[in-house]
Amino acid sequence: MKFAIYGQAYKSVTANIINRLLVEFRKIGAIAIFEADYYNILLENHIIEDSFETFNDYSNLPDDVIFFISIGGDGTMLRAANFVKSKNIPIVGINAGRLGFLANIQQDAIEHLISKLINNDFQISKRTLLTLQEGFAAQQFKINFALNEITISRKNSTSMIIIKTYIDDEYLATYWADGIIISTPTGSTGYSLSCGGPIITPDSNCLVITPIAPHNLTTRPLIINDKSRIKMQIETREPEFLVSVDSETQALQNDTEINICLASHTVNMVVFPGVTFLKTLRNKLLWGEDVRN
Repeated sequence: MKFAIYGQAYKSVTANIINRLLVEFRKIGAIAIFEADYYNILLENHIIEDSFETFNDYSNLPDDVIFFISIGGDGTMLRAANFVKSKNIPIVGINAGRLGFLANIQQDAIEHLISKLINNDFQISKRTLLTLQEGFAAQQFKINFALNEITISRKNSTSMIIIKTYIDDEYLATYWADGIIISTPTGSTGYSLSCGGPIITPDSNCLVITPIAPHNLTTRPLIINDKSRIKMQIETREPEFLVSVDSETQALQNDTEINICLASHTVNMVVFPGVTFLKTLRNKLLWGEDVRN
């Protein structure tokens, strides 16, 4: 029984989380392996002293890993998905960050969580991914899929960019804006939400197109079927514009056409009984709470 462990940085809670995980693994005879950079961080901060197997990326993440544990916030969970890709290894998010819609397991529940994993007392939430379709734009990205969103935005300019947008080859609209966000349901609580987009439950088969500070105030976020193919042609006053696939950003030439669709695989998120998306919304966004005083 093998667990992969990944994080991005040392925090005050890191030692507590790692030590509690390793104690539980020893109890059940499980093997822990660590992402190499995170392993070095733990060694430098004297959190672990024993030797452990490590991995660097998707290619050398062992196929016999049964769970991938991400320690951090939602950003760490997004990067965890890059390691798993199409291996279908369930991802468990332990929250060492702040808000945490994805990494929603609290550190004081670690013992409880390991017990539920071993007893198969959990569900899998399959999360859809976006990808840039084959072409020049897709070739610029080391990891060409997004759990949250693909974003088009301006570069080195205060001027708006012009984004001519098509859905399944039918013309939709031309956006004059700072940019545009194509978001999955998972990403609807991220950048899209901050730009006025709707919150979408993770099991919804849809995408949302959210303009960033549009010039035309009648322009609003649009929800579309997730089987749709999105094509965008961009004009700017600068020779380049920016494309972000989750956390990776590249500058592309103005004549580069952007084509977006669903990826061929999904990411499996572990969901425990009592930790539902709706409950997380209420807790994180204080829905139903009187916060006037």
